Amino acid sequence: MCGARMNSDKTVSIILIILLVVAISATVYIIVNPFQGDKFTELYILGPDGKAGNYPTNLSVNETGNLKVGIVNHEQATTQYNLVTTLNGVKITEESYTLLNNETKLIDYSFVAKTYGNNQTLEFNLYKLPDNNNIYRSVFLYLNIV
Repeated sequence: MCGARMNSDKTVSIILIILLVVAISATVYIIVNPFQGDKFTELYILGPDGKAGNYPTNLSVNETGNLKVGIVNHEQATTQYNLVTTLNGVKITEESYTLLNNETKLIDYSFVAKTYGNNQTLEFNLYKLPDNNNIYRSVFLYLNIV
């Protein structure tokens, strides 16, 4: 009877030691190889006051519109971008930016309404370099110019 109890105690001790080794190994693995998460970039526009609203959508000819463009890098690496702005498909500006991982770039952007018309499209196309052929992210604003 005593021998059977000693064998079961020994078995339980061995199982506990194995579980402890597995738990320590799993903890070390998680520390050395943390979860990377999704890789993506945020692109957004804000009104001139830095809020999501109050966009300069109704302008007169030759009136200046102001807004902010935000780029946030969540690519898990330093990343280069090219931001191309078009109005009705015609390029009006182009700027390059390099952002560190988790860095945010908030750009003050001004434009002048040149031609009359409703539903004109002011578009911000972001390219993730070195690919300067395929738009990576895009946001737009409809303008009514009177």
